[in-house]
Amino acid sequence: MSKSSLEQYLDSVIDFPQPGILFKDISPLLKDHFTETIAAISDLFTEQEWAQVDYLVGIESRGFIFAAALAYKHNKGVVKARKAGKLPNVCAAQEYGLEYGTDKLEMQAGAGEKVIIVDDLIATGGSMQAAASLCEEVGYDIIGLACLIDLASLNSFSYKTMTVKSVMQFT
Repeated sequence: MSKSSLEQYLDSVIDFPQPGILFKDISPLLKDHFTETIAAISDLFTEQEWAQVDYLVGIESRGFIFAAALAYKHNKGVVKARKAGKLPNVCAAQEYGLEYGTDKLEMQAGAGEKVIIVDDLIATGGSMQAAASLCEEVGYDIIGLACLIDLASLNSFSYKTMTVKSVMQFT
């Protein structure tokens, strides 16, 4: 299924979770087009790139869904970037800004494994920046960044020399 085909299944919710936000609801994709959505994210990387990956890092909470499905598809493991207080044996934490507030992510230690960081959406880039910084701080080697939706009008995000690969972009 093409990017434009997937876009038609998104719901746009005005003023959610607060006034002034146009929320792109991925629920219809998860409910009725999950395999096509995972295939589209998977196709953002080449076979050679997938061969290098040890783990998929999922950013809480919707990133867990995509990271787990991609890990299963490519026979990889999953690492969680969790919100504060939800993970034992935390090695490091990073606070970040959202388009409508602040939050904090925490991670457990890595040991040089290669990872792709995955989330459902990038808006301001705060959670992706925090996850990438955490991955490096706790010992992972980032080889890719991916999301389903890039709200490009809200960001020009890159981490070092990497940009986020996305299935859909909205400007």
